[in-house]
Amino acid sequence: MPNQVQKLLSDLKVASNSQKAKLLGGFFKSGKGQYGEGDIFLGIYVPIQRAIAKKYEGLEFNDLESLLKSKIHEHRLVALFILVSKFKKGDNKIKEKIFKFYLKNIKGVNNWDLVDQSAPNIIGQWIQDKPKDILYKLARSNNLWEKRIAILSTLAFIREKKFEDTIKISEILMNDKHDLIHKSVGWMLREVGKKEEAVLIKFLNKHTTKMPRTMLRYSIEKFNQETRKYYLCLK
Repeated sequence: MPNQVQKLLSDLKVASNSQKAKLLGGFFKSGKGQYGEGDIFLGIYVPIQRAIAKKYEGLEFNDLESLLKSKIHEHRLVALFILVSKFKKGDNKIKEKIFKFYLKNIKGVNNWDLVDQSAPNIIGQWIQDKPKDILYKLARSNNLWEKRIAILSTLAFIREKKFEDTIKISEILMNDKHDLIHKSVGWMLREVGKKEEAVLIKFLNKHTTKMPRTMLRYSIEKFNQETRKYYLCLK
């Protein structure tokens, strides 16, 4: 009789779509030399993956670890959906275990959707009232995804109108060369601005001339046309 992880893998295989898999491979840049090189897709819509994850929320950590080590994108994303759900429902002991498990298996969180769906809801949530050293370590990493985890984790703080770490990590990542970091930092700055515009304005007044243009464009997206034009003209 198949165990739960085998059943999960079977459900994902049944839901797979080869045409969509090809499209996703291009969308997530899985070609040679691209940021998602080697990532394999089954071609499954996210709502279907969420439904499958919900069905298998009881999976043990060793099974989730095997999924996070898989080369198949949907295996890793479903594992992360399960972890986020376990984290939300768990007590502090479970939350801490998931936080440590996530860091131990961070190599499996290696595309932007995987980061965005998990980092704020696990790393950010757990360390809200704790030391933030791990974020600064990740922000200074040479690994693209660890840097994105660092800035995306601060979304949990932004939701609570705590902006200090977002600002500091944005400054650390200011000169990063990768477009995905420019976008993620700009996005988080935009979220800061939606909560407290004055904080974003202060950051922009200090850094606009040094910010990558993509980062700037993302950060000012919610401003009116006149204000956007003003900051873009400063570049």
